[in-house]
Amino acid sequence: MDRIADLNLFLRVLDLGSISAAARSLDLSAAVASQRLKRLERDLGVRLLHRTTRQLHATAEGLALAERGRALIEELEGLTDDLRRAGSEPAGQLRVTTSAAFGRLYLSPLLPEFQRRYPLVRLSVNLSDENLDLIAAGMDLAIRIGRLDDSNLVARKLANNRRVLACSPEYLRRHGAPRAPQDLAAHECLLLVGAQGRMENWRVLDAAGRESVVRVNGRLESNFGEVLRDAAIAGLGIAHFSVWHVHEDLRAGRLVQVLPKHRLPDTAIHAVMPQRRYVPLRVRAFIDFMAESFGEVPPWERGV
Repeated sequence: MDRIADLNLFLRVLDLGSISAAARSLDLSAAVASQRLKRLERDLGVRLLHRTTRQLHATAEGLALAERGRALIEELEGLTDDLRRAGSEPAGQLRVTTSAAFGRLYLSPLLPEFQRRYPLVRLSVNLSDENLDLIAAGMDLAIRIGRLDDSNLVARKLANNRRVLACSPEYLRRHGAPRAPQDLAAHECLLLVGAQGRMENWRVLDAAGRESVVRVNGRLESNFGEVLRDAAIAGLGIAHFSVWHVHEDLRAGRLVQVLPKHRLPDTAIHAVMPQRRYVPLRVRAFIDFMAESFGEVPPWERGV
């Protein structure tokens, strides 16, 4: 089993880009990790890594080992998981990431029940509005909202992500309500800035599904949805929101929907994970638990 453990360490080094990062992820010292990599090279009789002061690069032999070795590791993990499944339950470290607002509102309240149900699972939860590279960050899965661009991920849909345009009643009293999508260009709009840049081209659909694309502008932009929500409630402009984010504000009247006879293109909320032949039982259990908790009608859509 030493060689399998050394192979797993080698793959982790390639994924994380350094021996020290791989060592930390496996609860090893950097010195022990270096010794084990040298042992693997010595046992195989080939050099696997080119080491420089700043970077590590796999040799041709290292790339060949990674390509075939990763499949072997996943096969072994799947086999051991299958053998344990009949008489055991989900266990081990589960690393999950999602956006800060969604995680605080909908993931965090579910964690106590998940841990009561699966006491052998150790949870590590990362809340970030950046779309982390799951492999490089050592994450088992992510809950992602919106369009999925990474074809190297396996996804399971958890819920629809209905979106609306909204602002405060005070904003409408001062500036009037837009009557058509094109009117948005003359209004103060609050813009989300993400990995794809400044999201200033808003797509709006009428009742027949015809699409209008409006270029909007405004004096406030942010990469954090909470900033835009606070600004909209304060009367600073119109913003694009997922219903899960502002459903309580809509119910309470702090925000009102703009262009209610129109709609924004729907997206979805997915659980995503790196491609692998076998999915660990703890990952499957968490995804099933989230799907069960959201149900056919997710909590933010109930009573809206």
